[in-house]
Amino acid sequence: GQNTYPATVPPSGAIGLNMLAGNPARLTGAQQVLQFDNGLQLVQAANGVTNRGVSHASLLNSALLSAQQTSVVWPGGSLAAQLKMVAKIISVRAQLGLSRQVFFCGMGGFDTHGSQLAIQDSLLTELSQAIGAFYAATQELAIENSVTTFTASEFGRTLTGNSNGGTDHAWGSHHFVVGGGVLGGQFYGQFPTLALGSLYDANNRGTLIPTTSVDQYGATLAQWFGVAPGNGPGQVGSIFGNIGNFQTSNLGFLG
Repeated sequence: GQNTYPATVPPSGAIGLNMLAGNPARLTGAQQVLQFDNGLQLVQAANGVTNRGVSHASLLNSALLSAQQTSVVWPGGSLAAQLKMVAKIISVRAQLGLSRQVFFCGMGGFDTHGSQLAIQDSLLTELSQAIGAFYAATQELAIENSVTTFTASEFGRTLTGNSNGGTDHAWGSHHFVVGGGVLGGQFYGQFPTLALGSLYDANNRGTLIPTTSVDQYGATLAQWFGVAPGNGPGQVGSIFGNIGNFQTSNLGFLG
């Protein structure tokens, strides 16, 4: 949109100045500092951002008091807690006057240079259960066709292991997309040959060369989100500058 403001919302709710609520003197002092005009534009701009954040936090926490509850049994783990908060925020979107939102939830620990099987077994279990619970929540809220969940990462892993029982940094990898609008149950893009030394291998260690670009992946999601195809202002080509180098800007996994 024309006005886009990011917000960090922990699973426990937006913070704002809540941490000072138990100390009225400190709370009053902080509020006075945020309102004080010292004539420095940079400081005033920072104070404006903070004041906006405090106001938004208060608005969000007030709306969350009436968040729609679901019968979903959420698993443990940080990712599930983040996604549970996302579901709550989506359920109060009308009160917040929001029609399009992008949420980022983070999960680390996959940089497994050692003991990969044990570590990733646990991580992938947590990922699977959290995504499953979130999708079930969107179904219960009757918004599964309006919510698309997708994975993203910096890089893949080598197909060959190292001496520590792990793998090393690689290149191409695969991702999955979940939602009522997803044309699921199939692979999109060209599945690579997993043989070492193939045309898909950059260095004979299983460092796979991508056959589908991140630009295509993002452009497909962006067009589902409402971005128009083309190269004009605000269109796909102006957002994904390299998209013209590829055969298509829409991989077709969203209906």
